[in-house]
Amino acid sequence: MQREYPLQPRVAVGVVIVKNSTVLLVRRGNEPSKGLWSVPGGLIELGETVEEAAQREVKEETGIDIRIERLLDVASNIVRDDQDKIRFHYVLIDFLAHPLTILLKSQSDASEAKWVHFKELSTYSLTKGAIKLMRKIQVVK
Repeated sequence: MQREYPLQPRVAVGVVIVKNSTVLLVRRGNEPSKGLWSVPGGLIELGETVEEAAQREVKEETGIDIRIERLLDVASNIVRDDQDKIRFHYVLIDFLAHPLTILLKSQSDASEAKWVHFKELSTYSLTKGAIKLMRKIQVVK
């Protein structure tokens, strides 16, 4: 199924991973929001649970293992083009997780991955979804 100009919404996961006073961010390598910083995540594959997808996507994008703590949010990301046609439509299931390993290796569609201190988040170009999630865990206003 195509991501751009889809016939139906795509279901994806995102994972907020917190370690001490830092959060794991990835720089998006693909559209939508290419070049912006966000939380690791991606599409759920056929036959996968949402938790399995979250663990797999984090491992693929950052090289670390996680333990999911709880569901954090469910949101929609609908992006329209200049003709008002739906270019992207995602239903995002976001989790809060704890890292089981911490050595990062950016891979897959993440061009970069790093632990960012809560105090430094305002210096990063975050996606709207990432800003909403940081507010939800009360690390930005």
